[in-house]
Formats: sequence, C-alpha cells, structure tokens
Amino acid sequence: MLFMYYGFMFMFFFGLKTFFLNKKHLLMMLLSLEFLVLVILFSLTYLLMSFGYDFLLLIYFMVVLVCEAVLGLVLLTLLVRCHGSDYIKSSISILC
Repeated sequence: MLFMYYGFMFMFFFGLKTFFLNKKHLLMMLLSLEFLVLVILFSLTYLLMSFGYDFLLLIYFMVVLVCEAVLGLVLLTLLVRCHGSDYIKSSISILC
C-alpha cells in the first residue's frame, strides 16, 4: 500500500514539474494538466477500493474531467484559429 502511495505522489509531482516547465505551448500545458487529473483519478480509485466505498464519486469526477478536457480543447482551437499557433507569449503580445 505504501508503494502505491509513493508511486502516485511521484507521478503527481512529475506532472506538476512538466506543467511548470512547459509554459511556452498551450497544448503541452493542457496535456500535463490532464495527466495530473488522471493521477488524481487513479489515486481516488485506489483509495475508494481499499476502503470499500461507493464509486459514484468517480463518475462525478470523470464528468468534470471530460468537461475540463473539452473546454481546454475548445480554447486551444480558438487560439490556433485566431493567432495561428499555440504559443502563449505570441498571443499575449498580440493582445497588448
């Protein structure tokens, strides 16, 4: 059980590291954000399985996860259509 806890913590901090180091491209930020949410989903699943609780919370969490992913893809599509790339700094400099 402790091994799984350390594995989830390692994956979470690895996802945080990739999120903070990839600030140039919006697509890489969205992918690392999805990785973080998937790690939280896996750890929540493991926690609920170990204590024998109901999995209804997981269904709500997956609905929020899908809505967040769709919103991120819509924002990425709008950014690429309006500015031609997913570089964050170029789109911010155009707005100023």
